[in-house]
Amino acid sequence: MPVTLKEVDYVAQLAYLRFTDAEREQLVDQLNAILGYMEKLNTLDTSDIPATSHVLDLKNVFREDNVESSLSQEEALACAPSQDRGHFTVPKVL
Repeated sequence: MPVTLKEVDYVAQLAYLRFTDAEREQLVDQLNAILGYMEKLNTLDTSDIPATSHVLDLKNVFREDNVESSLSQEEALACAPSQDRGHFTVPKVL
C-alpha cells in the first residue's frame, strides 16, 4: 500500500508542518522506499527463529540486594548545617 501525496499532506497538517512541493514528493518516495523494504522483510521465513528480547544472551546483571547497616541518626546529622530536634532544617520553599 503506497503512500500518496494526500496522506503526506494530511500527516503534515496534523503535525503543523509545511513542505514545499519538492519536499512532499521526496517524502512520498522515501516513505514508499521504507515500506518496500518492510515488505521485503515480511517475505523472510522466521518460523524456526526463536523470539528474543535482546540480541545478546544476557542474564540479570544486577547485584544481589544485601541488607547493610547505614548511618545512625546522629552520624547523619553530624554534618548538617542546621538541625532541630533530630531533623534536618532547611529554608521554606514557596
